[in-house]
Amino acid sequence: MKKEQSSIIQIIKKVMPSVVSIIISKSLEELEKELPATLSPYLPFGTPMPKIPEEEIDAHGMVKIGGGSGSIVNESGIILTNKHVVIDPKAEYTVITQDNQKHPAEILARDPVNDVAILKIKNKIKLPAIELGDSDNLELGQTVIAIGNALGIFRNTVSLGIVSGLSRSLAAAVDLKATVQEMRGLIQTDAAINPGNSGGPLVDANGRVIGINTAIIFGAQNIGFAIPVNAAKRDLADLKKYGRIRRPLLGLRYIILDEDLKEKNHMPVGYGALIASETHHHDGVVPDSPAYKAGIKEKDIILECNGERITKEKTIQDFLENMSVGEIMNLKVLRKKKELNVKVVLAERK
Repeated sequence: MKKEQSSIIQIIKKVMPSVVSIIISKSLEELEKELPATLSPYLPFGTPMPKIPEEEIDAHGMVKIGGGSGSIVNESGIILTNKHVVIDPKAEYTVITQDNQKHPAEILARDPVNDVAILKIKNKIKLPAIELGDSDNLELGQTVIAIGNALGIFRNTVSLGIVSGLSRSLAAAVDLKATVQEMRGLIQTDAAINPGNSGGPLVDANGRVIGINTAIIFGAQNIGFAIPVNAAKRDLADLKKYGRIRRPLLGLRYIILDEDLKEKNHMPVGYGALIASETHHHDGVVPDSPAYKAGIKEKDIILECNGERITKEKTIQDFLENMSVGEIMNLKVLRKKKELNVKVVLAERK
């Protein structure tokens, strides 16, 4: 056996005990309430509502509706996963550990921005915790391993690949009812990530978690994405210190300008963020937000943030990722033909 293969096998053996499957269940009563609203638009008029098969209902009247993966990051049973795996507040979540034991779990926190959530096993037991790495020092081409509950069926699925890209952006919705939001700073990998792998760890050649598997692009091959683990480490630190995840709020909706938009719309600059409302119901400046209180207005162009230009490669959201609640964000604003320097005190996102 080659030395490299032997090393990878040892890493998998080291990491696997800390990887869990997450089962999502809902009461039969709750599902029967939701089925008409969910399915009616897609059924021909007069079609009777389908019944849930009896074999899908357990002895407690619960029905499995989905699954995902997670990583034990503290021996007390703290688990990292994706927010979209545990998005339903009316569902119940069960964690299956590597010894095939089932444990009820509670949601401790959901990140309001990133696709990250933190769970805790309710049973008081000691569990093997995985080591968290550093996602700020990743290199293109380095070896990574994705582990999880592929398709919600195949537990302990392992796939090998490399870091294919860094700081990727992807527009996605965490569930069918949610609005599409942009996820930024993602790790791209060619290690196979499938539905059900979501929330599982992406580990490096030392067996340390460097990402949380989060998304795939349907119709594409060998393109998967993971949330950098440093975002999750910040969430864990917030939870320990404040009892909740604290993310900064600025309160702006904007369009990032480039040279094409400058030419097509006769804009004064080819960079920056143009403050603009999405619809009549969503103002460009959120009322009573920090930006509103600082005097930012519709049609302003934010040129710089903390002394750096705002571009498609580095948007306002990228700056917010590295700032905390209560910090001051220094903005250079173009209003008509006049440049202004505006200080904004960041509030906590609710």
